[in-house]
Amino acid sequence: MKNNFTPENELLFLALGGSGEIGMNVNLYGCDGKWLMVDLGMTFSGNEYPGVDLVFADLEFIEERTRDLLGIVLTHAHEDHIGAVPYFAGELGVPLYATPFTADLVARKLEEAGLLGKVELNIIEEDHGQIDIGPFSVTYLPLAHSIAEGNALLIDTPYGKVFHTGDWKLDEEPIIGEPTTEEELRAIGDDGVHTLVCDSTNVFNPNPSGSEGAVHTGLMEEVAKHAGKRVLVTTFASNVARLQTLGEVARENGRQLCVAGRSLDRIIEVAQDNGYLENFPQTVDFNTAMNLPRGEVMILATGGQGEPRAALSRIADDNHRLSLSSGDVVLFSSRQIPGNEISIGKIQNMLAAKGVTMVTDRQSMIHVSGHPGRPELEALYEWLRPEVLVPVHGEIRHMREQAKVGKEAGIPHNVVQSNGDIVRLAPGDPGRLAQVRNGRLVLDGDIIAPADGEAITMRRRISGEGVMVVVLLRGEKPAIEAVGLPLDEDLPEFIEETQEDILKAIGKLKGRDAQDPAAVHEAARLAARRAARRWAGKSPQVRVIMPGLVREGSR
Repeated sequence: MKNNFTPENELLFLALGGSGEIGMNVNLYGCDGKWLMVDLGMTFSGNEYPGVDLVFADLEFIEERTRDLLGIVLTHAHEDHIGAVPYFAGELGVPLYATPFTADLVARKLEEAGLLGKVELNIIEEDHGQIDIGPFSVTYLPLAHSIAEGNALLIDTPYGKVFHTGDWKLDEEPIIGEPTTEEELRAIGDDGVHTLVCDSTNVFNPNPSGSEGAVHTGLMEEVAKHAGKRVLVTTFASNVARLQTLGEVARENGRQLCVAGRSLDRIIEVAQDNGYLENFPQTVDFNTAMNLPRGEVMILATGGQGEPRAALSRIADDNHRLSLSSGDVVLFSSRQIPGNEISIGKIQNMLAAKGVTMVTDRQSMIHVSGHPGRPELEALYEWLRPEVLVPVHGEIRHMREQAKVGKEAGIPHNVVQSNGDIVRLAPGDPGRLAQVRNGRLVLDGDIIAPADGEAITMRRRISGEGVMVVVLLRGEKPAIEAVGLPLDEDLPEFIEETQEDILKAIGKLKGRDAQDPAAVHEAARLAARRAARRWAGKSPQVRVIMPGLVREGSR
């Protein structure tokens, strides 16, 4: 590999997102001077980035090498694998490849971004579809997951084959789709797999993830228990197999189905356009649902992760045309994603206050994960018999644990890498070659900005420490506005004392400093901050405004 990180006669792997974290998957394979991208996802923001909804991987490395990037191959349609496409596909300027369901959702995203027709989108029509992209020959291999058309990729190169799992599980009753069989996977292993790049999410689960067929039975039994009661079920909108099950559960329990949530409406429409959910029952509108006898309606709603603007949150807060009351039932047919505990708990407390009964996957077989437990990982190792294992799609603890499991299963080489690590997979023993720049970007309003930029950093500081604005006027006391300081009734006294402190600090300046706007500015800023620390134990951001003087600004 040259100093400019152009792959030579070798096979390279580089994660720009999704390694050391769950979400924001962006993986690159390098071979014979070219790069191939697998997935272009995003993640949702938390408290770490105030005022931000979406977080992306920083693509600077590959943006500087677009002449060598051949295409973007998408494994499936979850947001952590396709969510960044409308924000970066136009700039990257390379073809996209996806199976029909995924391609339909991507096309809608491109249309909303004004990019439909400007970005080449290639549809891989059949299972086991194959595409040749430069030195890479890519075969789509259907695997079960919690969405329609989840796929692994078999990437054939001059230096060996890579089995890139995407998100997957083993499921004997998948409800939707026909996953690649054990016999087919063993045959792939017989032909030789050099590297397995594998989902690590559920490595600590000692049991198989479970079957959608079992969830069908569990939901049927659970809804039947609540005859005469209004039932609401919340699940991941993208889980088409679960939607199929819920449609059947409603029908077989004599309930009309009502759908609440735009993402559910969109997924149902896309699924039906691509040959899924053909027997999904006709839904009823909100008014009809509320006028039906309680035992004759089942509501399917978004918001099981506590999203404040989703249907379930609004229903719990009495801010929706659908409503629940004492004796009604909410089934959480979804797992609690780490980090969402507080928001989910808030909604559950609101429901509990209404007297609503809640059932989760801990109490009833109403959900299974879409990711492999340890037995499934070990089965895949046995079938494929790779020479190298590269864990991805997990926090560091997940990836290290999977490397340990792989070693115990007899895989000769196990490579634990992080975002930004360039790993040579072949030829020779695999290993890390270099660390390249990587990081995060945020969608802040309508602007994509560095996650560690001044705006986000300042906003984070303000959210924790508050802000003060000091206006210095000649011959007058400083005007002070304090926002976010816990002073309440003490605020007038604090402002008066701070004004005196500022004037004293400025008065102590001698000689040139007394005439230097920069020195005056800094004296006022430090005096205001010291006063805030003394009164409130806070170190706010202080903005000093000096009308008519040369120096203005803040630190």
